[in-house]
Amino acid sequence: MSTTTKPVNQKAWLLVLPVIICVAFSAILPLMTVVNYSVQDIISPERRVFVGTEWFASVMRDEDLHAALWRQLTFSLAVLAVEIPLGIALALSMPAQGWKASLVLVLVALSLLIPWNVVGTIWQIYGRADIGLLGAMLQKVGFDYSYTGNATHAWVTVLMMDVWHWTPLVALLGYAGLRSIPDAYYQAARIDGASKFAVFRYIQLPKMRGVLMIAVLLRFMDSFMIYTEPFVLTGGGPGNATTFLSQYLTQKAVGQFDLGPAAAFSLIYFLIILLLCFILYNWMQRVGTQEKEGVE
Repeated sequence: MSTTTKPVNQKAWLLVLPVIICVAFSAILPLMTVVNYSVQDIISPERRVFVGTEWFASVMRDEDLHAALWRQLTFSLAVLAVEIPLGIALALSMPAQGWKASLVLVLVALSLLIPWNVVGTIWQIYGRADIGLLGAMLQKVGFDYSYTGNATHAWVTVLMMDVWHWTPLVALLGYAGLRSIPDAYYQAARIDGASKFAVFRYIQLPKMRGVLMIAVLLRFMDSFMIYTEPFVLTGGGPGNATTFLSQYLTQKAVGQFDLGPAAAFSLIYFLIILLLCFILYNWMQRVGTQEKEGVE
């Protein structure tokens, strides 16, 4: 009995080649440059001294880095704690069909269309005590609000700004998950006399779990790399109250021109993000596997 092998068309790699070239120029080559800078002491463009892992050890001992990392983790966890429940509540309250559904979808998505630097500018004006709606209103009720002079006020304002900007993304993902639930589930729940909370607990939430895991992953990673909005709003102040990891890196590289430590820290920053992505991705996979096993 003769067997024939199906010829493989190697020309398909030509379709992938442009992507490989783009990734090489946009990611791989800059990453190699950063690795090169992280092991050298750049005295001048003509003079460079190999220092090995000295910059990595110096950065890891930096107390300002530790404070920025703790500040960043706290901010990212606070973002998730507010935006995920708020996004779910907003998705549940949105109409399911008709012209109202289309109108609400457009209105909810408006904040996502605003550029990051414009978002910072909007909240910078919004929080001013003389002309801003938020700042002036709080001043009139007797609350001494100042996002430029009070560290707590600045941190909360940045959090509110991020919640306003990105909660619609969670709501839209949750809304997509809700619309994918067949009507048969709701009909069975009505026949059984299930309450609204029971419908949410046993039908809607499990069916939304996949998109909510994506929302958690996207929002955590994006909030962990936040830069433009707090930079425009507070410039990292007052003091270092809103100086997150990305701003700390920029200060090292641009403000102080310490290319070696900045390159070492950028690699550490990159590895932290990869580690968190790996943890969240495996968590999502494990939750999905448990759901499938429960159904079977």
